[in-house]
Amino acid sequence: MSNFEPIHARYVNIENDEETYRIFIEESGEGIPLLCLHTAGADSRQYRHLMNDSEITDRFKVIAFDMPFHGKSNPPEKWWLKKYKLTTDFYSSIIRNVWNTLQLDAPIIMGMSMGGAIVLKLASDYQDELTGVIGLESAAFAEGRDNSFLHHPAIHGSELAACYTYGLNGPNSIESGRRENWWYYSQGGPGIYKGDIHFYCNDWDGRECIKKIDTKKCKVSLLTGEYDYSATPEMTKKVAEVIEGVRFIVMEDMGHFPTTENYPVFKKYLIEELDFMIS
Repeated sequence: MSNFEPIHARYVNIENDEETYRIFIEESGEGIPLLCLHTAGADSRQYRHLMNDSEITDRFKVIAFDMPFHGKSNPPEKWWLKKYKLTTDFYSSIIRNVWNTLQLDAPIIMGMSMGGAIVLKLASDYQDELTGVIGLESAAFAEGRDNSFLHHPAIHGSELAACYTYGLNGPNSIESGRRENWWYYSQGGPGIYKGDIHFYCNDWDGRECIKKIDTKKCKVSLLTGEYDYSATPEMTKKVAEVIEGVRFIVMEDMGHFPTTENYPVFKKYLIEELDFMIS
C-alpha cells in the first residue's frame, strides 16, 4: 500500500479583471471533469475525502481549487490597498476562467454553501458550457449573516468563524469531520470570511436568474442537509420550485458541510446525483 495519496497539486495563473491571480489547484482521478467549489472562508481541503475515493475518481476527474485570498492561492498584487469583498460577478468569472484555463470540456460544477449559491448563477449564464451543477446547501437569497465581529481588532475572526460554522454541522455527524472543518476555518486570512459573506448575504440575489435555467441543457441537483439552519431545506426548496426538471434531495442527519462532516453518508447521495448527471 502506498503512503502517497492520489492527489496532485499545481498552480495556475488566471487573468481576471486586469489582475493576475495565482490559483492553487488539486486534482485526482480520470474521466468526466468534476470541478468543486469550497465554502466561504475555507479552501479546497474540504474535498479531500472525495478526492481520495477511488469509487468516484475511477470515473471522474475531481478538481478543487482555492479562491483568491483563500488557502494556498495568493491575493492579487497590492491587495492591501482595497478591502476584500467578494461579488457575484467576480466569483462567477474566476470560476469560469479556471475551467477554461484548464480546458475542461463540459464539466460538472459542484459547490457548497456560497459555492452552492454561485453554481445557480453558472447554470443560468453558462448552461451551454456545462454538463450540470450540483448545489450543496444552495440558496438563491440569504440575508442576515454579516456582522462587525467577523473582522474586529479585539476578536480572533478566524476562530470566531470556525466556532460559528462548527455549529452548522449535523448533531450526529462524525466528530473528527466536524473538527476538521473547524480547523480549516480557523486558518482563514483576516477579513476573508467576512468578505465572502458580503457576496453571500449582500450581493447575491439569484431569484431572477434561476428562472433562466434550462435543465435540458444543464442538469441541476440540489442537496441540502436537514439540520442546516443557514441554507435551510426550505430555502433550497424555493429554488427547486422555480427550476423545472431539478432534482431536490434533503440529506437526512446532515448539516451545512456534507463533504467534511460526514463524508460516508454524503457519498451515498452524491453517487446517485453523479449517475444522474451522466445519464
